[in-house]
Amino acid sequence: MPLTPHAPAPRRRRAATAVLAPAVCVCLLAASDPAVPLGVGDRLFPHLGNPGYDVLAYDIALAYPGRNDRPLEAVTTIDARVTADLGRLNLDFAHGTVRSVEVDGRPAAFTGAGEDLVITPVNRLQKGKPARVTVRHTSDPRTADREGGWVRTADGLALANQADAAHLVFPCNDHPSDKALFTFRITAPDGHTAVASGLPADAGRPAGRTRGTTTWTYRTRHPMATELAQVSIGRSTVVHRTGPHGLPLRDVVPTGLRAAAEPWLAKTPGQISWMEDRTGPYPFATYGLLLADASIGFALETQTLSLFERDMFTDPALPAWYVESIMVHELAHQWFGNSVSPRLWSDLWLNEGHATWYETLYAQERGGRSLEARMKAAYQASDARRASGGPPAAPLPPEPGRKIGILRPGVYEGGALVLYALRQEIGRAAFERLERAWVTRHRDGNAGTADFVRLASETAGRDLTGFLHPWLHGATTPPMPGHPRWRTSARDAVPARRPVPPAHRPGPGRE
Repeated sequence: MPLTPHAPAPRRRRAATAVLAPAVCVCLLAASDPAVPLGVGDRLFPHLGNPGYDVLAYDIALAYPGRNDRPLEAVTTIDARVTADLGRLNLDFAHGTVRSVEVDGRPAAFTGAGEDLVITPVNRLQKGKPARVTVRHTSDPRTADREGGWVRTADGLALANQADAAHLVFPCNDHPSDKALFTFRITAPDGHTAVASGLPADAGRPAGRTRGTTTWTYRTRHPMATELAQVSIGRSTVVHRTGPHGLPLRDVVPTGLRAAAEPWLAKTPGQISWMEDRTGPYPFATYGLLLADASIGFALETQTLSLFERDMFTDPALPAWYVESIMVHELAHQWFGNSVSPRLWSDLWLNEGHATWYETLYAQERGGRSLEARMKAAYQASDARRASGGPPAAPLPPEPGRKIGILRPGVYEGGALVLYALRQEIGRAAFERLERAWVTRHRDGNAGTADFVRLASETAGRDLTGFLHPWLHGATTPPMPGHPRWRTSARDAVPARRPVPPAHRPGPGRE
C-alpha cells in the first residue's frame, strides 16, 4: 500500500466473530476443552494465522446477489498439509454466517472464539497427512464498521485485505507466512463482469451460464498470501494488451471510465520493462490495474491485479509524474511483498521500503524529482518517526481497532532510507546485484529481515550486521554514509515531498 491521496477518516471497528448456525453450535457445548483463538507468534497480530497446518490451496466460490449491500453465499474449500496432530483446527474468519463445515467429507462441529472459527473433526488430524476443510458460509460486504475486506464500489465490489482483513471475507489462515494457490469461482448476474487474481481458467471466457447468471473461474499459477487476493465484480470492461516478452496484461475499468483511464493504462508495459531492467523478470503470469469506481484513499498491490481508486486517473490536480510513480510503487510490490512475502508483519519494511525506493527512482528519472532530496527529508524526519512508530524493522503494534496503523511512514520512507544508506555503504553495483539476488533466491516464498541482512553481507563480501542493525532496529538514526552534514529534526514529522494539493495529501497512518 503506497503513500497515496484521499485518506479516509479512521473507522471504528467492533469486536466481531463469525455468526454460527445455531443448531450446530449446540454440538460443541459438551466439548472437553474451551475453544480459544490461536496465532502463529506474530508480535504485531498475536491471533493472526493458526498453527498445525500448511494451506496448499484455496477454492473459493462466491455468488453475488446483484447488490453490494447484501451478503454473498460462499463455499471455501481448503486443502492443507497437517504439520502437527490436531484434535481441533482453527481458521481465521469473522463477519459471516457459517452454514456448515466438513473435514475430509464428513460433517464437523464448529464454534467461534474471538475472530477464529474453531473446528472439531470427527477424527483427529494426523501430522504429515492431507486434510480438506469445506466451509459453507456467507461473505458480508457491509463494511461500515471495520477496516478492509470488501470495498463497495459504485457498480459492485472489490477487495482490500491488507493487513489482516482477508478473514473478513473468507475462512483462511490469514497470515502472509502461509501462502497458497487460489481458485476463484464467481457467479454474478448477467451484465456484470467478475475478475480475480490469476488467469482465467477458460481463456477469458465465462465458465458457465445458468438462469441469468454467469460464473467466472480464475486460478493463480504462483502461491499468494491471503492479504493479496483480489476479486472484482462490477459493470466493468476488461482491456487486454501485451507486455514485455509476451506477458498478458489485463486492466479492469468501469466501462464509463475506460477512455479517461486509457492513457495511464497504456504506460504499464513500459513500467514493467523499467522494473525488469533493475530487478529481473516479472515474477507472475499476468498483470494489470483494477480501477475501482470509489474513493478509498489508497492503492493496493493485490497480486497480479493492483487496486486503484477512480480519482487516481481522473483527478486533473494530480501531476502526471506522481500518478506514474504510484503505479510503479504497486508494480514494484509484485516483486517485493508479493513474490517475496514477509515472514512476519515486522518485516513489512521489506515490502514498503522497496516499493517506495523504486517509486522514488522512477520519479527522479521520469519526473525530475530528486532522490537525494527526498532521502534527506526522510532522514530529517527519521528520529521523530522512530520515536512515534518504532524503527523500520521493529514497528510498534497498531492501536486497538486500527490494524492499518502498521502502515506508518517509518516503514515506507524509513524503509527506503535504509536501502539508500545500504547503497551508499556498499556501492551501486553491489546494491543492484543484491536486489536481483533477493527476488531470485526467495521467489514465491517468504523471507525476513535477517535473511536480507545475510544476503546483503554475502553480496558485499563482508559482514554488514553491525552496519544494518542500528538502521533497522535502533531508536535513533545512524549517520548517513557520504552525507556527514545530514541531521535529524524532531520538528520534521512529515517530509518535504510531492507537490500535491492539500486535499490530496495522505492522512495520519496512511502516508
